[in-house]
Amino acid sequence: MPQTLTRRLPVTDDPDTEGFWQAAAEGRLKIRQCRSCSTYVHLPRNHCPKCHAPETVWHEVSSRGTLYSFCIAEQQIDPAFPTPYTAVLVELEDAPGVRLIGHLPGRHDLTIGMQMVIAFDKLGDDVTLPQWHPAQTDRTVL
Repeated sequence: MPQTLTRRLPVTDDPDTEGFWQAAAEGRLKIRQCRSCSTYVHLPRNHCPKCHAPETVWHEVSSRGTLYSFCIAEQQIDPAFPTPYTAVLVELEDAPGVRLIGHLPGRHDLTIGMQMVIAFDKLGDDVTLPQWHPAQTDRTVL
């Protein structure tokens, strides 16, 4: 009997990242921001690494960005991710220095610096995963 592959899903009820996943479920992108100095804080935490203020809040940002780097995987490592696939690293348009990763099935003709947008992939009742794709193939919710 063939083995059923289960994709690993993120933990969506972690106190440090719960706001990110809740926003994604609503089709929005949120990043932590310091209340004191307005620095974006990613990876999410409750204190600012710049001014050390003890409070950060979830702040909605644009779902657009610029392709910072990418890699096409040709050799399969995890059975849940068949090759080839393209891993992308995207810098957020209105949160400079904040970069998020994404997964595109297959090989893609990408160029560093190209515009990217997020589509929100619903992976079940509890998980919506933001995924990047080139802006010219604009999608919103899959």
